[in-house]
Amino acid sequence: MKLNTKQTILIGFSFMSILCFWQFYDQVIPFLLENKFGLKTFTANAIMSIDNVLAIFMLPLFGTISDRTNTKLGKRTPYILFGTICAVILMGVMAYFVNIINFTGFIISLILLLIVMAIYRTPAVAYMPDVTPKPLRSKANAIINLIGYLGGIFATVVMMFMLKSKKTADGTSIYTEEQSFVPIFIVIALFMLISVLIMVFSVNESKAVKDANIEKEQEETSKHHEKLDKSKFTSLVLILISVFLWYAAYNSVTTAFSRYCVNIWNTDLGTSSGYLLVATVVAIASFVPLGFLSNKIGRKKTVIIGVIMMAVSYFAAFFIKTQTPVMYVIFGVVGIGWAAINVNSFPMVVELSNASNIGKYTGYYYTFSMAAQIATPLLSGFIIDNLGFGYKILFPYATAFMVLAFITMLFVKHGDSKPEVSDAIKDAISSD
Repeated sequence: MKLNTKQTILIGFSFMSILCFWQFYDQVIPFLLENKFGLKTFTANAIMSIDNVLAIFMLPLFGTISDRTNTKLGKRTPYILFGTICAVILMGVMAYFVNIINFTGFIISLILLLIVMAIYRTPAVAYMPDVTPKPLRSKANAIINLIGYLGGIFATVVMMFMLKSKKTADGTSIYTEEQSFVPIFIVIALFMLISVLIMVFSVNESKAVKDANIEKEQEETSKHHEKLDKSKFTSLVLILISVFLWYAAYNSVTTAFSRYCVNIWNTDLGTSSGYLLVATVVAIASFVPLGFLSNKIGRKKTVIIGVIMMAVSYFAAFFIKTQTPVMYVIFGVVGIGWAAINVNSFPMVVELSNASNIGKYTGYYYTFSMAAQIATPLLSGFIIDNLGFGYKILFPYATAFMVLAFITMLFVKHGDSKPEVSDAIKDAISSD
């Protein structure tokens, strides 16, 4: 059994398109809300959280709907293709309202855009397991993540060159009133559209499903009730709880670390960027090797190794009282741990699905990850501000959630892949 690497890369283009958009969204939209339309930070943050709220309800819904879709283009491709086209049109509309500074038009088109993105995100992610046999999904997911992150890098590089900023006395980057945001909307939209069109015209979804023999699995599983037995259901719940816990830990650090640097290390706002960039770059470099490692030792063991690495790193970071190069090492280890978790946790969830409900299980995965990203800023913020701990509690908070994730993962019994057996061992077994 061999992974179709070229096909997996091409399928990853839809994920690359999505991550390109979210990188743009996270960096540009908050600035526009506060500086172009004059919103307060709290109001801007509330608007920025709409996508996570929509995701909790819409991702599992449209994952399930796409499971039941049957067209000449397949069951995922129609959502990806037409969803991207609608998103591109809405981005053009948003750019127009930014240009004329019309808040009502901007916010309506933004909400519609977030709805469209929520509609086709789950089908895009479910595409890979649809056409990839179960034992190969960790390898495939590693490639998908690598290609996806390239979209985020593209958006970052484009914004670096197209958005001209200047530094204030405290190190904050600001954009001048003369800066036009319309070109960046257009470039990001075109990249999204071209990426998806390349995927659509290069991969025939229906043929890819047949080639992977997934339809045979669907015929076999459809004869049985879709409901999981108690043991598998318990494993699914434990994996999803683990997803919530490690996203709560990771997101708490990524969203508050810049303020941690200011309040604990007395450095400027830009200090955190270098450390977080190291974690991202190391994670990208680790995706594929960790995909191969999980095939050797199993997904569960690889995830647990990743959880331990992150827990130890966050615990060690608590004792760093000033800016130091040691933090680059710590965040590098965080990046490896995060990659180990991401490459294998999603395949563990869809391992418990069958060919007829992959989209629904993909929706479950993203519901728990998004719920964590809604809850953890509120919970960590409450502990930091209202309980009087201050930002010094950030890394103990993250460590505690990673320890809890370690405990829940220990009790997972299903969703793993069978580690590969080397040719030498196979020969020895057959000779006996």
